[in-house]
Amino acid sequence: MQIEQYLPRQQLVTKTSTITKPRFPVIDAHNHLCQVFGGYWNRRPIAEFIDVLDRADVRMIVDLDGGWGDALRQTHRQHYALHIPDRVKLFGGVEWDQWQVRGGEFASWAAESFKQQVAEGVVGLKIWKPFGLHIRNPEGVVGHVDDVRLDPIWAMAGTLGVPVLVHVGDPIAFFDPIDQYNERYEELHAHPDWHFPSPPFPPVLSILEAFKRVTKRHAQTTFIIAHVGCYAENLGWVAQWLDECPNVVIDFSARIAELGRQPYSARKFFITYADRILFGTDLPVDLAMYQLHYRFLESDDEYFAYHHTDDAPPQGRWRIYGLYLPDDVLAKIYHRNAERILHL
Repeated sequence: MQIEQYLPRQQLVTKTSTITKPRFPVIDAHNHLCQVFGGYWNRRPIAEFIDVLDRADVRMIVDLDGGWGDALRQTHRQHYALHIPDRVKLFGGVEWDQWQVRGGEFASWAAESFKQQVAEGVVGLKIWKPFGLHIRNPEGVVGHVDDVRLDPIWAMAGTLGVPVLVHVGDPIAFFDPIDQYNERYEELHAHPDWHFPSPPFPPVLSILEAFKRVTKRHAQTTFIIAHVGCYAENLGWVAQWLDECPNVVIDFSARIAELGRQPYSARKFFITYADRILFGTDLPVDLAMYQLHYRFLESDDEYFAYHHTDDAPPQGRWRIYGLYLPDDVLAKIYHRNAERILHL
């Protein structure tokens, strides 16, 4: 038997809460609607999309795919903005391939380009994880995320009053050897391109520390650090970042697997930083997916699957526990924080 065929059925008898709708309306502040991992909703009937949102009580969803060029932004406008402008908002991006082409003029050009994107309706700037791992600077080497030559980009977001949503690094296990000790061995075996050993890649903590310096340098710019500060495995480290930088908030997209296996620490973290956490999924829009997130946040259920299919766990072979968060915290996380930060 191969390890991927090993799908044990638990014998533990526990309570199963059925939560069909959240306690408060939801703004999904981290998703993708035009990419394969977003379900290509831009190619599907808009009525089908609205039906899922309504059944899940998702008031609004933020599509982060606007950084992939003018053509994609135009597609978004035609499919969403013209039909349901109050249900979908779009983030813009940076054309990093121009850094080597434009050299010293790149940052000011990118800042002005983003300013134009905002004028056309985007509500924030999305920075993808190739930044710090693959993006090359004018010298032809992987650029440092805290390169001061890029400061005009971050400053422009602050001037415009829109947030920068950042994904740098990746799960810590992605930077470890793929061996018998790696807790995400199966995931990396299936996706070897997600493996970032050092060398040749920078150590993950050096990337995170470098971007922390950016957030300190640009105190007037709001930064949303995706995936629980890109370090859900160490909530103490993320808490320190939040304490040091009032302009930083986080989302917990694609990280309920990490949070749910440390329920005591995660619950305390969510309550302590209730004003600084956005609801996000980073998963294809699907009713069962949303209901699983509601169960994680609202119930005190024990040891349940963090994915809603019968396949092997996608991120690691463990289960999660609910956080049973109080109503005041849920309201902030579900929609109030996003309304404040995105000026909705």
